[in-house]
Amino acid sequence: METYTVGFTQKSAERFFDLLKSNDIARVIDVRLNNISQLSGFAKRDDLKFFLRALCDADYIHLKELAPTKDILDAYKKKIITWEAYEDKFLNLISQRNIERSIDKPLLDRGCLLCSEQKPHHCHRRLVVEYLNQYWGSNIEVVHLI
Repeated sequence: METYTVGFTQKSAERFFDLLKSNDIARVIDVRLNNISQLSGFAKRDDLKFFLRALCDADYIHLKELAPTKDILDAYKKKIITWEAYEDKFLNLISQRNIERSIDKPLLDRGCLLCSEQKPHHCHRRLVVEYLNQYWGSNIEVVHLI
């Protein structure tokens, strides 16, 4: 199974949608806590749904259970906690949510996890796919679109 991740920050709309289209993404799985922020530009929920269908023939799904809580996210953004502490808190959160039981595996096949971070290194989208790969005991091939 091939699963992708992408962040929209520091990408033009052209680059963003070209990445999705050229990789034959079937669905974008939005893992952001806030998917209607004014900062999102072309990645706001309703606009994104339209552009994905029109430009990429792809679906849009928002899975809030794959997003951090506001408390965890704010603490990291305000530098109250380190990345390591954020990672620990987030992994504990998705473990408590039992995402390995609630997420349908086929959803990730040719799916692309979306959030705002430009690169996956310090982003929860990477943590989600690594967590699922570990618990499902499967070989999800992860491609980070940058």
